[in-house]
Amino acid sequence: MKEYSACTTILVGKKASIDGTTMIARNDDTFRPITPQKFIIEPARHGEKKHIKSWLNKFEMDLPEDAQRVPAVPNVDYKHRGYYDESGINQENVAMSCTESTYGNERTLAFDPLVKDGLDEDCMQTSVLPYIHSARDGVKYLGKLIAKYGSPAGNSVLFSDKDEIWYMEIVTGHHWVAERIPDDCYAVAANELAIQEIDFNDSDNFITAPGLQKFVEEHNLWPNN
Repeated sequence: MKEYSACTTILVGKKASIDGTTMIARNDDTFRPITPQKFIIEPARHGEKKHIKSWLNKFEMDLPEDAQRVPAVPNVDYKHRGYYDESGINQENVAMSCTESTYGNERTLAFDPLVKDGLDEDCMQTSVLPYIHSARDGVKYLGKLIAKYGSPAGNSVLFSDKDEIWYMEIVTGHHWVAERIPDDCYAVAANELAIQEIDFNDSDNFITAPGLQKFVEEHNLWPNN
């Protein structure tokens, strides 16, 4: 039997689960159980300054002074290799996972290259999850950070709250798309782009980077072109 080790995501809508809860889950294809500490608690902060620096590149930023408490699962030995939270859930029961690599095609990346020192996966959850109030809010919050700092790699990001699940794909340096998983559906994705069609007029179920539709049109990136 062939062994597969890709990061694999499972998302389950609340009407597709037996007990009516939303579910997101992932495995991880790197740093198998070598990390000595599997669970950490990021304490809440109120009026306290915090600065974050990436272990992977030269990215750094000041974080908001007020932050929610977040139990998290680190992807590495965080005491020696940076933050790298793979998943967590904040005080408002918003969950996030964000270390699944995905890859845009070379033609698209030529028009919006990755940003070498942008917000990478090691700092992503720490920069987002303590400051959001819903899954939808998480998509928008992270989207603003990508617009400001850029992304050095393609990433798929999961958000859930008690009502909604959102699946976000960051494909180029500044462009991304997120789709809401219907309540009566589930989805599985593994290290590949999964969102196939976007309805730019359906803001209830799709959120995109500002200007994405214009970007696609200007560079003739429609599939039929």
